[in-house]
Parts: sequence; C-alpha cells; structure tokens
Amino acid sequence: MKRTYFVAGTDTGIGKTHASCTLLHALRAAGHAACGMKPVASGCMETPLGRRNEDALALLAAGGEPVPPYVRINPVALAEPLSPHLAAAHEGVTIALPPLRAAFDALCVDHDAVVVEGVGGWRVPLAPGLFASEIPRAWQLPVILVVGLRLGCLSHALLTAEAIVADGCRLAGWIGNRIDPAMDAAEENIATLRELLPAPCLGILPHGTAPAQAAAGLDLAALAG
Repeated sequence: MKRTYFVAGTDTGIGKTHASCTLLHALRAAGHAACGMKPVASGCMETPLGRRNEDALALLAAGGEPVPPYVRINPVALAEPLSPHLAAAHEGVTIALPPLRAAFDALCVDHDAVVVEGVGGWRVPLAPGLFASEIPRAWQLPVILVVGLRLGCLSHALLTAEAIVADGCRLAGWIGNRIDPAMDAAEENIATLRELLPAPCLGILPHGTAPAQAAAGLDLAALAG
C-alpha cells in the first residue's frame, strides 16, 4: 500500500521542509522506501548541474534508496525568490499539472512512500487559474498541515484547515513546529490546536532539533484514515 502525503503550511517560512524531512526519516525508520518531492520551487541557485533548490536538496538527502534524479524531486525550478506564478511568468514558463504528475508517478514506481511538499501557503498561485492546492486535490493526496508555532498561529491554522476541507481534501494530521522558542503560552496554544483542529496531532517538533533526531517524536500511527 502506497503512503503518499501532501505537506501544506500555514504560511511561508514555517518549516514545511523541516517537517517533511522529519516525516521522511520517520517513514524510513518504519521500514518504508520513502522519498520527498518539491514539485515547484522558486529561489533556485545556478550550479554546474543545473538549477538546484535548497529545500528540494534537503528532501533528496532525507529520502532513502533508490535515490531519484533531481529533476523528479523538483520538476519546476525557478530562479527568482517570488511567488511561483510571478517567477514563472518572468521566465516565460507556464506551470501545468501533467509534467508534475508524471514525475510523481515515476517516484511512486520505486518508492512506497512519497512526501510531496507544497510551496508557501495553501492558496499560492502557480499559474493563471492554477493554485498549489490543486496538487493534492487532483492527485487525491491526504494533507498534513504544518503549523508554525508563533503568535497568530491559531487563526492561520484554523483557516487553512477550513480551506483544505472546503477544497475536498482530507486533512490527515498536523505537525506543530516550534519556530519561536520564546512563544508566550506555547503549551496553551498547542492545547487549543489539539482541541480545534479536525485532525490528530502527529507531533510537536522541538526548536533546533535535526529531522533525523526529531523523527522519533512523530506518531505515524495517528494519521487519520
């Protein structure tokens, strides 16, 4: 049975890649041939091997054997650190789902677990009439929501969860990421999220802990459905 997930975030810069890498380590520790995927990435660097994205490289490193070619992990690599629809337009590129799906399907041939990381928040535009949220909806991927634990996270988390469900996707669980170690009333906020989000908490990632070490704190058995 394939275990495929889409990792969404309450915003940009809240640790989707960190959580995705942690999830990959947890899946591998559970005996799965797991790999990550970043279908669309902006802010990529030029290298002798072509464009590379820091987040996609982290996913590649966190995955297991067989190691896929970079282009399958990150089919659309855009140079400017902008919203994908703007970065793509500046390059004369149109982002479409079929090439992304082809790369995903190829990853699924060699891996029984694929973690697909989104870009920015839930409703980031990729192209005219196409949003990042269409990837999990079209591919029928369960969604894992990463909540950046900081002031304002309650509203961001609840609104994103509502949008996920309204779009016809299944929220399978959520992960809290302590991006602000000095957050006031952190435990009370976490308790509120546990009470109000319509999916189980898979774990709370400590601040400054590497994914390989943080993976032990994830509860894969709690994934809904």
